[in-house]
Amino acid sequence: MLKRSLHPAAPAPGRLVAAGTGLVAVTYGVVRYGYGLQLPTLTSELGLSSAAAGAIAASSFAAYCAAALGAQRAMARRSPRAVVWAAAALAAAGAVLVGLSWSSASLAAGVLVAGSAAGAASPALVAVVGATVDGRRAGRMQAVVNSGTGVGVALVGAATLVAPDVWRPVWFAAAVGAVATAAVVDRSARWPTAPEAPPASRGAGGRSLGRAGIAAAVAGIGSAAVWTFGRDLVTVTGGLPGRTTAALWCLLGVAAVLGALSGDAVRVLGLRGAWVVTAVATAAGTAALALAPGSVPVVAVAGALFGGAYTALSGVLIAWGTVLRPHAAGRATATLFVALTGGQAVGALATGGLSDVVGPQAAFWVGAAFLLVAAGVVPRLPDGPGPGPQRAEGPASGRTGTGTAGPDGARTRTACRGAAVPGYASSSAGEVRTGSPSGPSGSTSASSSASGSTQRW
Repeated sequence: MLKRSLHPAAPAPGRLVAAGTGLVAVTYGVVRYGYGLQLPTLTSELGLSSAAAGAIAASSFAAYCAAALGAQRAMARRSPRAVVWAAAALAAAGAVLVGLSWSSASLAAGVLVAGSAAGAASPALVAVVGATVDGRRAGRMQAVVNSGTGVGVALVGAATLVAPDVWRPVWFAAAVGAVATAAVVDRSARWPTAPEAPPASRGAGGRSLGRAGIAAAVAGIGSAAVWTFGRDLVTVTGGLPGRTTAALWCLLGVAAVLGALSGDAVRVLGLRGAWVVTAVATAAGTAALALAPGSVPVVAVAGALFGGAYTALSGVLIAWGTVLRPHAAGRATATLFVALTGGQAVGALATGGLSDVVGPQAAFWVGAAFLLVAAGVVPRLPDGPGPGPQRAEGPASGRTGTGTAGPDGARTRTACRGAAVPGYASSSAGEVRTGSPSGPSGSTSASSSASGSTQRW
């Protein structure tokens, strides 16, 4: 009898990708962003003020940041398998606590625990997909997994559409879904044989992440209004029926999935142009909701614009971090996404407080203004060539290189306008993959080929 290999090829990478997408849908779309979608019902049943609702959302965003940073350290010491199960456990425990909530305090505790799950899930899933799926397909499969956020938002919207006042079963179902999808990921993956190596130290081409971090944080402050209070605005202030607003949020979720295809904006517009366009479009979606929260056509367009633009904005942040730290793209992306989510924590708290003082529509205008300010913090990058190409690891290692090289091995030149950005510009050398586990909307890996790029919120 032949002995089985200690590290056999994954029998069904398609099953891994489906389960990974489901885990992202639960940890991001349901237990992280589902709170904002269900806020009108939670407010009426548990007696939340706008300030309290904003404080709860802020705690969830802060927990995400802590979990993302902790997951990065854990990935350097142990297999991503443990981190996947930690994410599932956090999501399940938090979801059960929310489902059993009897007060604002118990709700806050559940949302905090559940919200941290996404920060742990992202880096582990990036590593396991990279280790299991062969190089030619890995970029596309990462894109599918990353689209889970929009899938989750759409599912919560559909559940709310069917039963607007029944929210507890959604959270109990999320707890079951987190454990079930993690189990399928576990059985379908080819796990790396060793922890991930830390990223290379900053090279000569590295630049401070300070400016990019400020832009991400300011964008996070502005985007928190829609993610936390968007449905509450159109339901309470706009007076739209609950089922109508649920359907509109399904549209937002679908648009967010399609927004993952817009990473080519970096290649077409250059890093600076793509950042300005996506930040302004996100601001426009926020402002349109404030302008006419009672108009179904306006809310539909505004929600779709916001969902797609926000996803694209997160992709531009990935490219920005990759250019600034070509030898440590994953760590750079993690830093920017923690800044984005930290900004959302501040923004949720501020929007809730402002809504009580000046009204929700005025608070949304403030959020749109912050996004316009973020659009003005444009990338400033050198025109010179980047560092030389790096070797890309094989799929089984779970690590990827950050070089963008042509057939002659020359590094692609990077500039602010019209530049080829590593991981976003296609080349005749074939697929280009950048990143290690990282992480706002999430933690993120940037992977691209001629077909596009990926981003996780």
